[in-house]
Amino acid sequence: MTASRSRTPRAARWWVGLGVLTAVATLVGASFSAPRPASAEATADAAGCKVDYTVTSQWQNGFSGDVRITNLGDAINGWTLTWAFPNGQAVSQAWNANVTSSGATATATNVSYNAAIPTNGSVQFGFNGSWSGTNGVPTSFTLNGTACTGGVAPTTTTTPVTTTTPNQPPGDAMATVAAMQPGWNLGNSLDATGSDETSWGNPRITEALLDNVRSQGFNSIRIPVTWGQHQGSGPSYTIDPAYLSRVKEVVGWALADGFYVLLNVHHDSWQWINTMPSDRANVLARYNATWTQLASAFKDSSSKLLLESVNEPQFTGSSGDAQNAQLLGELNTSFHRIVRASGGGNATRLLVLPTLHTSADQARIDELNTTLTALNDRNIAATVHYYGYWPFSVNVAGGTRFDATAQKDLTDYLDRAHDSFVARGIPVILGEYGLLGFDRHTGTIEQGEKLKFFELFGYYAKQRKITTMLWDNGQHLGRTSFQWSDPELIAQIKSSWTTRSGTASTDQVFSAKSSAITAKTITLNLNGTTFSGLRNGSADLVRGTDYTVSGDQLTLSAALITRLSGARAYGVNATLSARFSAGVPWRIDLITYDTPVLQNATGTTSAFSIPTNFRGDRLATMEAKYADGSNAGPQNWTSFKEYDHTFAPDYAAGATLLKPEFFAEVNAGQRVTLTFHYWSGTTLTYHITKNGTSVTGTTS
Repeated sequence: MTASRSRTPRAARWWVGLGVLTAVATLVGASFSAPRPASAEATADAAGCKVDYTVTSQWQNGFSGDVRITNLGDAINGWTLTWAFPNGQAVSQAWNANVTSSGATATATNVSYNAAIPTNGSVQFGFNGSWSGTNGVPTSFTLNGTACTGGVAPTTTTTPVTTTTPNQPPGDAMATVAAMQPGWNLGNSLDATGSDETSWGNPRITEALLDNVRSQGFNSIRIPVTWGQHQGSGPSYTIDPAYLSRVKEVVGWALADGFYVLLNVHHDSWQWINTMPSDRANVLARYNATWTQLASAFKDSSSKLLLESVNEPQFTGSSGDAQNAQLLGELNTSFHRIVRASGGGNATRLLVLPTLHTSADQARIDELNTTLTALNDRNIAATVHYYGYWPFSVNVAGGTRFDATAQKDLTDYLDRAHDSFVARGIPVILGEYGLLGFDRHTGTIEQGEKLKFFELFGYYAKQRKITTMLWDNGQHLGRTSFQWSDPELIAQIKSSWTTRSGTASTDQVFSAKSSAITAKTITLNLNGTTFSGLRNGSADLVRGTDYTVSGDQLTLSAALITRLSGARAYGVNATLSARFSAGVPWRIDLITYDTPVLQNATGTTSAFSIPTNFRGDRLATMEAKYADGSNAGPQNWTSFKEYDHTFAPDYAAGATLLKPEFFAEVNAGQRVTLTFHYWSGTTLTYHITKNGTSVTGTTS
């Protein structure tokens, strides 16, 4: 993420990884039988095969498997491999093959690029699966109807040839990235651009922090690092040894905790790398010097350390997309060459390459695929970032709800990453995700709408086999308290990693105090679950009396709302919990309100607030227009202004704040009509006029 100093909520995980438990099953003859000699005079259609099955990693209820097929018979073009799981395991995702499971039987078929297996040739694929109780190894495999016994039949007698099983190329990028799920970012610490890791307000990183994150079930940690302010001048661009030592210390702690660790070059991307179009030679020299030092420093680190070439690459003053693609391709290629040539573990270390801006727009994906094809390296992953459909992500242009447009933006984004990378055997790390509005306040997006975003995001990323890493600059997990600032948010995030949760059209049910209470109906979003009941605290409410359900329509009776509203004080009178067959419950607030009351006010462009008696209501958004109907204020392509950036409610102080950023783009002397939209459905108008630095506001 670009420079961000804001702070707010958090993220965790319900299970703790069990570490890497490896079991290898070598079927009959696989460890010692000879591959079919090329000179053997076999009869037509000789068939034979062997299979090496390996559990590469295992955790509570889940594991990763690797399968290597060696064809000992005549060449085949198109293959199907079947086997039976001994303990009820099931396949949930796969790479380099199409794999399904039904009952105990698993079936794998080739993909387009590995259909042909010559005599003595091999293909390899991997998968993730589920298990419980025992994760036993299959004892038999069948390839195209032939049992894989490690021999060939029929065949003429030949002199046995002694060979060994070919060495497998080190690493399995798809399995490694799958094992990294879920991930967390240690943001706004070592990536801070000040004198040290505390310069953006976070405390010094401790072992206790990393221990705590790991204990909550995170399997990977991204450690963003900005190096520029800790480097000497050219031509050596020497990194301060003390700073490099500190980074190595933190990386070492994380590796010791069992994390997969992703280390990068972070805000350097916009500090100096972005000048590459006009200063190519110097930028490339500095970039190469940086990675030469880092490759040397970390070449003997665990293979669970991954290196990322550059965060959110961007270029200023370029001639357009073609030059941007060429420059990023040059950086990624240079990074790859330097790290691989440094030896040690770097010869096969998993390297992570970004798209331009870490965007999953198709053009950006295609550019990176060109580089990946040229590098022809199996130990590479792609990375993109996702912060949501922009109007929703920052709450501007009326983007108050996680509506169909915002949902499609999310699913299309992940589909492109899957179809262009994952489906081709290239793993994807979604190195940062969240909502851009979090940079100011996690309440910028209404709570229920926010939760619906994270529910779908986590679930759909899992479906698309993409590993996700939550961006946390201190606004989610307290760095010393180890407490999450938004328990509902982290509960939804954690749940989405494994299942879907039911939600609803709203988490707010409003009843006007000035009117008689009536029954209220909301729409349930079942998301593949079934509705199981409604509670108030620990008390189950009575279906048919307190509420009714018809299809996806949940109706709260007037009697229930009346009983729980009590004296009907303004605000939340009671909280209900809609429960489903899976996932986390959905909170529903019963709120008493009346139309808010605004008052006349005077102030300045740097400090102006409208006295507001909210009377239980909640502000959703604000429009601003001049008398001629044109849009006023920043982002004047829309009348709806950006929440928290140009305006914000202050419920405790009883005020609606208009910020200096709003007045900076309001015409002096022109009356502006503000329309406030509240979540109850109420709208109110208010008028302001700016003259110099003075502002007057009136209700009429």
